[in-house]
Amino acid sequence: MTATGRERDLGQEMASALRYASAWRGKRVVIKYGGRAMAGDEFGSLIEDVVLLRSAGLRPMLVHGGGAEISRTLGLMGIEPRFVDGLRVTDEATMRVVEMVLGGSVNKRLVGMIQRAGGRAVGLTGKDGDLLRVRPHARSDELGFVGEIEKVDTSLLDQLTTSGYVPVIGSLGVGPGGETYNINADTAAAALAAEVSAEKLLLLTDVRGISDNGRFRSRLTPAQAEGLIDSGVVSAGMVPKVRACLSALEAGVASAHILAAGEPHGLLVELFTEGGIGTMIRETATSPDAVAPRPPARETIEKTATRE
Repeated sequence: MTATGRERDLGQEMASALRYASAWRGKRVVIKYGGRAMAGDEFGSLIEDVVLLRSAGLRPMLVHGGGAEISRTLGLMGIEPRFVDGLRVTDEATMRVVEMVLGGSVNKRLVGMIQRAGGRAVGLTGKDGDLLRVRPHARSDELGFVGEIEKVDTSLLDQLTTSGYVPVIGSLGVGPGGETYNINADTAAAALAAEVSAEKLLLLTDVRGISDNGRFRSRLTPAQAEGLIDSGVVSAGMVPKVRACLSALEAGVASAHILAAGEPHGLLVELFTEGGIGTMIRETATSPDAVAPRPPARETIEKTATRE
């Protein structure tokens, strides 16, 4: 039987994906999942994708937040969530809830889901093994127990990934006196990606990526990304994500990506196809195509469009 045109195209796509997967064997990727993307209990294909990455020989690490569940739990306890410039005000009572959610309910739910999907996972926070040492935030008088990362010790992560485990890391850190501090999860993911010399940092969110006045930006250089922040095109909650990407790139991570968590197998598409599905930031020249509207995600998957 002669293969149809669609079957030949599918074969070419599969061959391309397998070549990418082979080239990535043993590489480290840091995936951040949190914010609005994980506001519900549905995780889409994320868990399956993480397990597939590990089985393909990559070393994924999953960093998570849990802001929606923290706020919901605070509300149930009669504590009003408060924010200053997008950062959660974290007094002692709030910190207890943050640790309960990030180190407990959300973290263990993700670990359980990975293991039910056939993977092996270990739940951690930045407190475990002195993974994330922090100092009080410069605005600690206003923010309370919010930390800025000072030192990263990845020796525990190295042991886990070498042994075939997926580390699942809640964004908490340990202070100079052993206190627990809340950390922005994007910042934590960028610091970990830099310290483990990850090939890629992937920030999963509730939007497709970065758009500039209606034009989807599939690829940006760091300078272009900075320009979009300065011009106000990148604003609000997208600013810390782009800043985290730029920080990781400056520390030697090859590329950073912002993509929609809800797109079926979007994580695999972004990693293993030339077209990708989100916005990639890296230090390369940008072609005119990079500022043109990209096709819908599903069409991008089917056609495996090329980033140029």
